[in-house]
Amino acid sequence: MAIQAGEKMPAGAFGVMTENGPGAITTDELFAGKKVVIFSVPGAFTPTCSNNHLPGFVEHADAILAKGVDTIACTAVNDVFVMDAWGKDRGVGDKVTMLADGNGEYARALGLELDASGFGMGTRGERFAIVVDDGVATHVAVEAPGAFEVSKAEAIIDKL
Repeated sequence: MAIQAGEKMPAGAFGVMTENGPGAITTDELFAGKKVVIFSVPGAFTPTCSNNHLPGFVEHADAILAKGVDTIACTAVNDVFVMDAWGKDRGVGDKVTMLADGNGEYARALGLELDASGFGMGTRGERFAIVVDDGVATHVAVEAPGAFEVSKAEAIIDKL
């Protein structure tokens, strides 16, 4: 079952690129004592993800942070090298933390995995955004198949 508002975020870890190469960040490090907007895309460099979803959060980062958010994070079922390259390609800088869910374990833990094998992409994470306050999901927005409405930056700003 998919995570619902009011539920604690599952424990886990993500890959991140550090100055010294690939590293990791745990969900405790990411969420504990912080307000976080985490959003998921089905795949780095794919059209809606690259042209709309990630750029929207970069463009609106200041407005989101002004609402008391400590961290904006993007996750996808891609490896840390792809997430790092995609972040650089899209110019995220320090506005969005790029999190690799390389094996889809966190998407599965959230109950938000997506079978994209029909597109040759295997199991991915659904397109979603979650507002997390000290480890608890306070708003969960999961897109209907093919939609891009409830998880975009502008929609999340209205929920903060």
